[in-house]
Amino acid sequence: MDYTEGTEEQKIRRAKKMMLWFGIISLSMSFAGLTSAYVVSKERPDWLTDFQIPQAFYISLAVILLSSITIHIAKRSIIKEQNKIGMILLLSTFFLGVAFIILQFRGFSQIIANGYYFTGSESSITTSFIYLVVLLHVTHISAALISILVVIYNHYKLKYTNGKTLGIELAATFWHFVDILWIYLFLFFYFVR
Repeated sequence: MDYTEGTEEQKIRRAKKMMLWFGIISLSMSFAGLTSAYVVSKERPDWLTDFQIPQAFYISLAVILLSSITIHIAKRSIIKEQNKIGMILLLSTFFLGVAFIILQFRGFSQIIANGYYFTGSESSITTSFIYLVVLLHVTHISAALISILVVIYNHYKLKYTNGKTLGIELAATFWHFVDILWIYLFLFFYFVR
């Protein structure tokens, strides 16, 4: 396919999708680097081998999976111009994202209750890595929530009609990415101890 062909709108659409994918690839590489550093650091004598993933992280995994379903169905509904269903599902996705962030901080509280801190004399390299990676992921979830808010506003203003659904498509793709990223991180922390 020649990417220079098509209408101006088609070119802009392709360019925005390509920019999103470049961003996703670079973020993936960043998290791959962090998890690689985690693996290398496991060889340190002060590494915690008995660290348990907090229960809130398990619940947040279910919440993020559910949010992926709601954003997917919201996108399909909006494309079909089923506006009311689309709005309900967009709002559901947003609130599930907020619940996810709350659960992450609840997980931090559970880690602290077990006597592990991010910094200081009670901290360890293990928990410092976990805090860093999870906080970085929460930052990306926050960015995805902002994109969902923009989509909610645009959908309310009926901007996604007549096949002009690029905004919801980009937001859904980014949302699925941060969801898949959490699944990867959760499984990584679960299996690599």
